[in-house]
Amino acid sequence: MTAQLERDFDVIVIGAGAVGENVADRVVRGGLTAVLIEAELVGGECSYWACMPSKALLRPGTALHGAQTVPGAREAVTRTLDPAAVLKRRDYFTSNWQDDGQVKWAEDTGIELIRGHGWITAPRQVEVAGLDGNSYALTARHAVVLATGSTPNQPPVEGLQDVEYWTTREATSAQTVPARLAVLGGGVAGVELAQAYARLGASVTLVARGSLLGAFPEPAAELVAAGLRADGVDIRLHTGTRSVHENDDGSLTVVLDGGPQGDGKGDRKGNTDAGSAASPAQGLAQGHTVTADKLLVSTGRHPALEGLGLDSVGLSAPEGKPLRLTTDSTGLVHRATDNAVSGSPWLYAAGDAAGRALLTHQGKYGARATGDAIAARAKGELTGEPAPWTAFAQTAYEHAVPNVVFTDPELANVGRTLAQAEKDGLRASTVELPIQVAGSSLHAEHYEGWAQLVIDEDRKVLLGATFAGPDVAELLHAATIAVVGEVPLDRLWHAVPSYPTISEVWLRLLEEYGL
Repeated sequence: MTAQLERDFDVIVIGAGAVGENVADRVVRGGLTAVLIEAELVGGECSYWACMPSKALLRPGTALHGAQTVPGAREAVTRTLDPAAVLKRRDYFTSNWQDDGQVKWAEDTGIELIRGHGWITAPRQVEVAGLDGNSYALTARHAVVLATGSTPNQPPVEGLQDVEYWTTREATSAQTVPARLAVLGGGVAGVELAQAYARLGASVTLVARGSLLGAFPEPAAELVAAGLRADGVDIRLHTGTRSVHENDDGSLTVVLDGGPQGDGKGDRKGNTDAGSAASPAQGLAQGHTVTADKLLVSTGRHPALEGLGLDSVGLSAPEGKPLRLTTDSTGLVHRATDNAVSGSPWLYAAGDAAGRALLTHQGKYGARATGDAIAARAKGELTGEPAPWTAFAQTAYEHAVPNVVFTDPELANVGRTLAQAEKDGLRASTVELPIQVAGSSLHAEHYEGWAQLVIDEDRKVLLGATFAGPDVAELLHAATIAVVGEVPLDRLWHAVPSYPTISEVWLRLLEEYGL
């Protein structure tokens, strides 16, 4: 029998992924009550279909290749991965898609959980269609937080809606490795999964309408592209996709719209033509079509705001465009109508739902600030918008968002690129070098890497940094600290890198700049 249950909480959080969990945790720490509403697995996309499984798929290939680049280790290892073992380890890191551990954490933390679909019906009012068959009418005394994450874009490709294709969810949770995989999209998820599946034995073609990893400096992206080609990935850049259709044998044919037929670059197996009969992609790419057993569409994501009842509080999308929210530095949503108490803050968005940097670690950072701000406002300890770089402000979104592409080689960057700095009206310059230090030579035979610093010429501080090369992700946090701390270059000069480590590139970059 269906029942309607009325409940009151201090804070209602719609979405129990990593971001929603962090919001709820911080408000409970602040002495408030909180409920999480989730229709899928507690822990969200990152735990089960994104960060953790994709990195679990990538790491074995990187470890194997790393051993193969060091004489002495190279002779002791086999040259192929065991796909079944890789997938089993991936399953371990997703807890076999069971969320018992996450649910127990919420219970132990004092956070209530309602499984179901929730939407806003009025200011501070949320209705939930519970998966238990009950309906819940919830009232928030202080705040409703949207932590609903993001959802994949579907590009306007003829026939795509009529075929079964992978999004990143299916790609990261697949139980078998397809013989042939086509990837649409040259962004982070596309390149990571293209390399992961190539190393697991699939013949992979990657098709991108623009350049590969176009948001990153070109020399860094070129190193990643070379790594993919070395694994046999046939990369088709500046190439549109016209249509997709299913063949009689269940395979898919992707019809391309212009662009090169193949990049013609070599691979680690010694082939020199990625589109030739000798290529590992043999049979995958034929002229301006690609035939594959599976198609991964990875062409970006947008905030998941559909079906949340936002029009009931005065928030609606412009005609023909998706809804985008704007928030202050605490995550408070602008322009929400509050008929109960005019102007009283109550609706927040955190993580991907806020539409800023769609990165789990950055979303969790913002969630911590949002949760703390809600608790502080409830106690009267915060009015208005907080000052930058204080406990309740998400200032790092504007200055220092770290990002790692976990390919082999890795690509890691933080802060502004030169173009972004100049767009912001800053007088900036760059210093860049190949990574050629004693530590890199010891790390791997024929190590190839690249590093760049973006410098504010007026204040003589770092605005951004980019590193590309094997295992450079561990260099990134030092750069993040330097950018966030606005460490003067003449003080940074005294941060002596240990010898012999790859971090010595910091010294070489500062020397190149003239210190």
